[in-house]
Amino acid sequence: MQGYLKHDVLKCIEEDNKYLLLVEWETIEDHKIGFRKSESYQKWKELLHHFYDPFPIVQHYKSVLAG
Repeated sequence: MQGYLKHDVLKCIEEDNKYLLLVEWETIEDHKIGFRKSESYQKWKELLHHFYDPFPIVQHYKSVLAG
């Protein structure tokens, strides 16, 4: 997917059933427009969204160390 850099899945140490999916994109637009409006995302939704309880919170962050 254009703009996709990498991802990682982190398991919470304190709460056994909690995970964090961290996905890095070149730009927010690559995620919000390029991915979210793609056929690949529609397939992702179809396959995975019914497993979420509660539905994940999606937030965007930027590095405070990068210029």
